[in-house]
Amino acid sequence: MMKSEFQVFLEGRKETPERIEFAINAVKDFEGYLRKRGVALEEAELGMLKEYISMLISEGRNSEDRLVTIARYCRFVKKNDYFIYIAGIVNIREVLPGIGTRLGKAADEEVWLRVFEGVELPPLGAPQEAYPLLTQKIVQRMEKELSPEKCREILTWNYHEIPTEAFLGHRERFEKAASIDDYLKDEHGRFIEEITRFMDEGRPWYEQEITPEVIEFVEGNQEISIGKRIGDRIFVTKIPFAPKQYLEEQDPRLKRYYACHCPLARTAIRDGKPEISSTFCYCSAGYTKVAYDMIFGESVVIEMLESALNGDPRCRFAIKIPAGKMK
Repeated sequence: MMKSEFQVFLEGRKETPERIEFAINAVKDFEGYLRKRGVALEEAELGMLKEYISMLISEGRNSEDRLVTIARYCRFVKKNDYFIYIAGIVNIREVLPGIGTRLGKAADEEVWLRVFEGVELPPLGAPQEAYPLLTQKIVQRMEKELSPEKCREILTWNYHEIPTEAFLGHRERFEKAASIDDYLKDEHGRFIEEITRFMDEGRPWYEQEITPEVIEFVEGNQEISIGKRIGDRIFVTKIPFAPKQYLEEQDPRLKRYYACHCPLARTAIRDGKPEISSTFCYCSAGYTKVAYDMIFGESVVIEMLESALNGDPRCRFAIKIPAGKMK
């Protein structure tokens, strides 16, 4: 374990001595588990991490603090496949309860009960495969109880609770730009610079592994993660969840799996079951919408055009430019 280096890193994050001690012990426990199986962290396959997390669940030690600490250490030592896996199972946890809360505010109690009756979340740390049947059940019930418009309205939300202040710089740059087109072109350049820096540092950009081929892919399409204006709409295509694998894959089904970001549904694409309504992809639309709400200073209208759940090879949305905000 790179104990002293990791401790310095944690101190730089202003962690308390108690949290630093917990983090060091959590990583020691994890690496000790690997050593008992005769493997070092840098050489361990993904299955070993899954076994360890399964053990934590069985022993009741699967706290978010422990999982996040291990993910943070894996990113620190550039064990990127482990970091990406843990991020994908930790970030999954709050979305379905968030949908339940929003549904409870938008509909009467009987509707909420009919949608969420018998719903029980898998334990924290459960693999993504544990979620699609649950997701399918909730979406099917919502579509039965609510109009299509109401379903989309409820799902189009910031369920990852991204602070809108995170996009304040975007709004400031938009207000200074001579036009929407100039703003989007500049943001595209900034995005390429950012992911190039992550590639050069050997770090994943969020959960995405960046390669020269991925850079070239993004350079060739301004829509990716940023957007391109056509008429009175801005078209945005999500960068694939696993862009390296996406670009290499030839099988259409697996290509859609690598495109999909949703940990609640993506393994259903890979496995061919269960079938989950693409209405659920308005949750992803809500994630895309947050930045443009801040940029334009009001709630924007977003439409899903293509999605991996719908059989498309990419996820693509259109944001309506609000009246009076065209420039």
